[in-house]
Amino acid sequence: MNGQWLGRFEGTQNGSITVNVDEREAWYEGIAYLHPDENSAAAVAASFRTPNKKNSFRSRTTEIVPIDPTSGFPTSPTHENIRTRYGENLVMSKWADVSGAWKNNTLKLSWNTDIGLEGSCTLTRLAAGQPSDLLPSRMRWREYKEYAAGLKGRNYLFRGQNKPWRLRTSFHRAGRADLWRFTREDIPELHRHLSSKTKHVFNLTIPDENGGFFNLIQHHGYPTPILDWTYSPYVAAFFAFRGITSKQAASANPDDVVRILVFDHALWRSDFNQLLVLAPATPHFSVAEFIAIENERMIPQQAASTVTNLDDIESYIRSKESTDKTYLQAIDLPVSERRQVSEELRRMGITAGSLFPGLDGMCEELKDRNFEV
Repeated sequence: MNGQWLGRFEGTQNGSITVNVDEREAWYEGIAYLHPDENSAAAVAASFRTPNKKNSFRSRTTEIVPIDPTSGFPTSPTHENIRTRYGENLVMSKWADVSGAWKNNTLKLSWNTDIGLEGSCTLTRLAAGQPSDLLPSRMRWREYKEYAAGLKGRNYLFRGQNKPWRLRTSFHRAGRADLWRFTREDIPELHRHLSSKTKHVFNLTIPDENGGFFNLIQHHGYPTPILDWTYSPYVAAFFAFRGITSKQAASANPDDVVRILVFDHALWRSDFNQLLVLAPATPHFSVAEFIAIENERMIPQQAASTVTNLDDIESYIRSKESTDKTYLQAIDLPVSERRQVSEELRRMGITAGSLFPGLDGMCEELKDRNFEV
């Protein structure tokens, strides 16, 4: 049942619903965001916990709160923005009794609240774990360099991957979905432990430092809802081929490819608001540039990041595209060209030693150089 579920609900009110579910030791828990179609009705966030891990369940929500129409975050019913938008006489449900059943990629829910509101929905699990649906451009290394040279300035971000995987954050790949839990539990624990290891103690109430902290833990392997990108098409190529050995490249089939994703972030940012926060109630995919506190990798990697609360990023971006607007493209390069690409990148100064300052990066570079066959 864990994961992200999307769909529509019907009943006393109709609207859209997103349900984010995490698996715990002996139960499931998460949060549901309901956005009624009627402007006069408040969007709400409902927290819940199942009694066990059975495929059907009954439970009462642990909390129902309105969503601030300005910030997009759950808040108190007495918050000024709630009263201003919906009036002083807003009546909110305090709880809902929920019946649910899930099987494979379908989740059915129905509910009744303490003030008599009823609703039901049949939701589908997102396709984030499926292969990518992007139709790639197949290029040779020479063609890719010509293509990259024709792109305008810093309008594009690039991301290199060993395989044509679907675009997905490490947080969601780890099976998590509830970002409210992530901010309430994971981040305070990480901050307590890492503050003894870093020279700088991050003040997470300052947006730039908060972003820098998230980028730091991302670069050191902790799953986050952040994706790493680079402004350099050549740094992206390094990451696409990184970890592939000469032996693998020599024995590669013609269909064996690495992938470079090209994202028109300038167009995306001009068309959509950027929410540099982790857990708003509305879906978002936003571009960020964090400050490089305690993170020597960001500058040589020409790094940028995207922040999202979506599991299936690829489908979300594609849903925003049209016949005259394309935001995301995929380019596949043959694995067999690994040696040529590595040699040219080395001459450009793009190596593990330059991109990962420190002993690990230098050893990786020298290993690649001295054990190359």
